[in-house]
Amino acid sequence: MRPGEELPVAPVDAWLKGRIAGLSGSPRVTQYAGGASNWTYRLEYEGHDLVLRRPPAGTKAKSAHDMGREYRVQKALGPVFPWVPEMLAFCDDPAVLGCDFYVMRRIPGLIPRGRLPRGLSLDPSTARRLCLSFVERLVDLHRVDPAAAGLDALGKGAGYARRQVEGWSARYEKARTWNVPSFRDVVAWLKANVPDDSATCVIHNDYRLDNVVLDPEDPTRIVGVLDWEMATLGDPLMDLGNSLAYWVEAGDDFVARSTRRQPTHLPGMLTRRELVALYLERSGRRPASWTFYEVYGLFRLAVIVQQIYYRYHHRETRNPEFRRFWLLAPYFQWRCRRLIRGR
Repeated sequence: MRPGEELPVAPVDAWLKGRIAGLSGSPRVTQYAGGASNWTYRLEYEGHDLVLRRPPAGTKAKSAHDMGREYRVQKALGPVFPWVPEMLAFCDDPAVLGCDFYVMRRIPGLIPRGRLPRGLSLDPSTARRLCLSFVERLVDLHRVDPAAAGLDALGKGAGYARRQVEGWSARYEKARTWNVPSFRDVVAWLKANVPDDSATCVIHNDYRLDNVVLDPEDPTRIVGVLDWEMATLGDPLMDLGNSLAYWVEAGDDFVARSTRRQPTHLPGMLTRRELVALYLERSGRRPASWTFYEVYGLFRLAVIVQQIYYRYHHRETRNPEFRRFWLLAPYFQWRCRRLIRGR
């Protein structure tokens, strides 16, 4: 576990044993290295493989670290979207851990991060089929009936796109440090070009290859979708734009390649253009222009990275991976400006 992020095992163990039948002995606890937002731990009991999620210490956006909301969304989605982990218990008693947390059943499998896990290889044909599955699962999610899932009150109604632009703009200003640009012209362009919502459906808001779990016997088969902290009701095209911001191609520049956290550079992987075309074909959606969604996705990613750096800048986390995150703000601003200019 990272220094300062150790999990107090004794109180968590006692709390879990009062809620999950069959737990015995002390768990083996490890921390997942992936992810830069919520802290995630694996608790291995004899016969029970569990995952605990909790918010980070320090400054945090409540909507992005609401453990109760994340738990309830996944529990509601379970019956209609079978790729959601099984929810087991939620705790809002600060006496246990000092914060809210929840525990779910671990989904066994492989997660395709920047470096492929041991035992996983993707030839061009397999990589392409994985991309097809990745898009199909997103289309499946966007077809979920929110009312049937009991999630019709999750969103705030029409105007999602405009609320997101305004919300992320405000978050950037709040997290801005002296060494990053203002994004003023990018924000002005986004506000002037907000489209009407293409639809309102359940969206993941952080759908990436490193947030899916693959079947070890068939790595083109997705068996789980993780990290639902930002899920809501919103515009599905903005969900796709968010995914595209993380999709680094083999021919991208050095800075983009340095940010890669999923194996999207491998031969056979779809390009960003191909990914969008496939989604639009499978979903039947026809946006008047795609540029807004791609610029929005990059700006939103810039804000997320800056929020993480803000915590490091103010010594609320000491994770050394965050030390140079501020350098990405001017880079993402440059990418946004190029897209706006049509380059």
